[in-house]
Amino acid sequence: MLFDFQAMVMPLAARMRPRTLDEFVGQRALLGPGRALRAAIERDAVPSMILWGPPGSGKTTLAEIIAGRTGAHFERMSAVSAGVSDLRRVLGDARVRRRSGKPTILFIDEIHRFNKAQQDVVLPFVEDGTVTLIGATTENPSFEVNSALLSRARVFVLDALSDEEVGTIVDGALRDAERGLGAKGLRIDDDARALLVGLANGDARAALSSLELAAVSARGEPPHVDVEVVREAMQRRNARYDKGGEMHYDTISALIKSVRASDADASLYWLARLIEGGEDALFIARRLVILASEDVGLADSAALQVAVAAQQAVHFVGMPEGFFPLAHATLYLATAPKSNSVGSSYSAALADVLDTRNDPVPLHLRNAPTRLMRQLRYGEGYHYAHDDYDVEQLNLPPSLADRRYYVPRKEGAERSIAEREAEKRRRPE
Repeated sequence: MLFDFQAMVMPLAARMRPRTLDEFVGQRALLGPGRALRAAIERDAVPSMILWGPPGSGKTTLAEIIAGRTGAHFERMSAVSAGVSDLRRVLGDARVRRRSGKPTILFIDEIHRFNKAQQDVVLPFVEDGTVTLIGATTENPSFEVNSALLSRARVFVLDALSDEEVGTIVDGALRDAERGLGAKGLRIDDDARALLVGLANGDARAALSSLELAAVSARGEPPHVDVEVVREAMQRRNARYDKGGEMHYDTISALIKSVRASDADASLYWLARLIEGGEDALFIARRLVILASEDVGLADSAALQVAVAAQQAVHFVGMPEGFFPLAHATLYLATAPKSNSVGSSYSAALADVLDTRNDPVPLHLRNAPTRLMRQLRYGEGYHYAHDDYDVEQLNLPPSLADRRYYVPRKEGAERSIAEREAEKRRRPE
């Protein structure tokens, strides 16, 4: 038996990469029996496509399987290292190849890292069928891929693997004596396996990489992996968060909507996800300041003070201790009474500003610092409110005299505002 040194030095995750669709674990909605993508791969008739999914969900593996089945020339490129000149060379070769009847499949890993100019180079070759494009990305292609290129490719969404699927992959690596760790006779405790699978967070590559490190650290004969060995190997959960991508927007949206719903537990959870993912603490603080006016508003005006104080505190103390004021403000906002009257009343006023004629400021509301202005009756008839609060005065343009933009809610402190407003409107003219 020949010693395959190259195979031995390859990482476990690379050695265990599935070679066929039958070995592929997960993504049954795309690759289950009878599914369109599976059928296209089996018939060697794949369309141009974008594979979008989180790390370790099988994007590159799927491309490798297609490479093994296709009769076309399969060209691999990484958007991290390839430039425009590399693209032009590969696409030029594909055009020559096409004249001789040989199709080309171009796989671009991390296609979201291509800029617009690089994507524009690829577009005409995809459009005229010179290449069939397979792009892999962890980012939402709606944001990262040109709309023209996107319209010429199918987008297939790969989900993070379930814990059961990650467990299946881990068990396969433990059994496989040829490519995996089976020859080592490695034993892993049930609770250690559960911890390994859970901390992988749906990422098969992370699970296998941590298993490989745990196997090196295992003690005894046969080697034994317990919870402590797994903790040492993984260090921390493989957090699925990209503060520059879609997870950034999704997670802050979840925080905002949880606070709005007065769900303190969910609000804290999403806050922790943001902080653990490395989100900019001042970005979180800014969103909380907006929330304080947008969703709490006059129901508890102290909310804005707390949010601004949290922003100042985070700026002052920094992280990691900054989680204290952020959590403080999040809990205050989540448990406070809610009112959206600040935003709704402003929007109502803005609608009239945009949709009606902008009449002049009524004369009695204008300042009159000069003699000419006084001669033109600027300020004439103005009532100084502090002299008598019961005197009514029109402060809108006459054409909008009947408008009512601010409608107080009946939550928290705004209830008393609503009562005062109602009483004012009940006064005789």
